[in-house]
Amino acid sequence: MKILLAASEAVPFCKTGGLADVVGALGQKLGASKHDVCLFLPKYRAVEAAALQGGMAQKLMVPLGPRKIEASLRYMQWRNVSVCFIDYPEFYDREGLYTRDGVDHPDNAERFALFSRAVLEGAKLVGFRPDVIHAHDWQTGLIAAYLKKFYAADPFYARAATMLTVHNMAYQGNFPRAALGSIGFDYSDFTADKLEYYGQVSFLKAGLVFADSLTTVSPTYAREIQESDQRGFGFEGLLRRRSSDLHGILNGIDLDVWDPAKDQHLAQRYASADAAAGKAECKRAVRAKGRLSDDPKKPLIGVVSRLDYQKGLDVAIEALEPRLDRCQLAVVGTGDASLSEAFSSLARRRQGAVYFHSGFDDPFAHQLYAASDLFLMPSRFEPCGLGQMIAMRYGALPVATRTGGLADTVFESVVDGRGPNGFLAEPGDAPSLAGALDRALAAFGGPSWPALVKAAMAADFSWDSSAGRYVELYQAACAAKAAA
Repeated sequence: MKILLAASEAVPFCKTGGLADVVGALGQKLGASKHDVCLFLPKYRAVEAAALQGGMAQKLMVPLGPRKIEASLRYMQWRNVSVCFIDYPEFYDREGLYTRDGVDHPDNAERFALFSRAVLEGAKLVGFRPDVIHAHDWQTGLIAAYLKKFYAADPFYARAATMLTVHNMAYQGNFPRAALGSIGFDYSDFTADKLEYYGQVSFLKAGLVFADSLTTVSPTYAREIQESDQRGFGFEGLLRRRSSDLHGILNGIDLDVWDPAKDQHLAQRYASADAAAGKAECKRAVRAKGRLSDDPKKPLIGVVSRLDYQKGLDVAIEALEPRLDRCQLAVVGTGDASLSEAFSSLARRRQGAVYFHSGFDDPFAHQLYAASDLFLMPSRFEPCGLGQMIAMRYGALPVATRTGGLADTVFESVVDGRGPNGFLAEPGDAPSLAGALDRALAAFGGPSWPALVKAAMAADFSWDSSAGRYVELYQAACAAKAAA
């Protein structure tokens, strides 16, 4: 198939979170499976110029409301994927992909409307006629709407089906009604069955309404976002109406990047057979870095996370602090200032037991996964989560909440033939999390521990089955469009 991927970020070019990991890895897996894949991204300042050496550049005229904007399309080959960057410095050559100093760029509506329209114009420019256009999150939600409004009679897109994958319903791309004209729509599009969302223009809603197929990143999350406004954020009714088009596909991880037997960042590499010795050496290195006491009887609990209310880390501090005489905690993350200060304060109070590494440090994240005995993910909601998968790959058992992709990957008992590989609590519930921590601390070093670690490391979190499921849905969407 000819598959066009459109996203606002993808590794190794630009990243703020898990979306980038998913898009980068999925594209490579599809390309390796002999599909013809073209990935479109904005050319941010963060995209290194060296990445584009040897590529080509062409002028690209993009209609946007009353204007016609002259941008550039820069093209390169990255392993199994062709990559097209939309280069318009006025919009993308700035600090931060979406925000600066924690504040949204005020012209994000125009920035990502231009990107969405440029994807459709850019594909025509390079002659990439897709069978399916796979858009990701609100930043590309307008693609399906533009296709229906402006390209319905264009033979170039006559066979193209569209898919929108929602990675997190909490991020919706909602803008004032006044943005309609500047992004190429009019008041006939500002209705409850199109782009209007509580008096605003919603880019996410545009994708949810107009895409032929909808997916999200785990089966449980696909169910949760239809059940309540706490998960659906006002779109649960629309999602229920489109339930036959909505599918949950669990994300995978890049097994080449996340492999403790090959990871160059680790103090000692290891596989399942020698995990105990390898993790002990990695733990010594992290303890030395964080000035934690070297006590083999105390498990190390790791956290690699965006610091955000969604992640439930305020609940974690409440549950953890009374237990720090039985364990140690190491955290790497950035985000909410109050959570950052809470972990800094905890580290000051409990020196030798808690280390907080503010800011994101990719090599140290690898080291912490390898050093951790337990990995804490107490999310209030979690569409999929990659951290628990990476942790298990490195032999760290998750202590997680029973929600979204965590519920689909972490088991405390035998589920569908899969043995226990972690410990579960209820979302947002400090006593429940405290109980899960108590069970985990009691199990550490006990007779069942080696089997739990082995089961965790044996789990299959590759992209093989998930990429195959996407292809099945691409084919179904194309068949349905052809029959319409």
